[in-house]
Amino acid sequence: MEKRSFRIEGIHHVSLIVTDLERAKRFYENIIGLTEIQRPAFDFPGAWYAVGGSGQQLHLIVHEGETLRTRGIDTRDGHFAIRVNDYKETLEWLKHNQIEHKANPDSITGFAQIFLLDPDRNIIELNAEHQPDV
Repeated sequence: MEKRSFRIEGIHHVSLIVTDLERAKRFYENIIGLTEIQRPAFDFPGAWYAVGGSGQQLHLIVHEGETLRTRGIDTRDGHFAIRVNDYKETLEWLKHNQIEHKANPDSITGFAQIFLLDPDRNIIELNAEHQPDV
């Protein structure tokens, strides 16, 4: 196999289409707990968020229309994942806020998973190292 001429450093950002920016911002700030960061003055609305402390970002882009997703939470559908530090605490937070989710604490992946939908039906996975008494 031929060696590449470039090195991958990591994922910089994930972009998601949203239809209602203020609704999406409330969700990503108040439910997921992300912090909004500076965004260039594009000629279309959106918002950028820091994800963790390693430089990864989430970019929300307002786009008319809707996502192609019509069903509920499908764990095999396209999604992005955010690592959380406490699985049980995260589950309790989602339940407290009445956020529909699918929990998979004993995933064969080697880490515990929670899947949920944002207001525009984008799928998010929250995952954590396996923890006792989950």
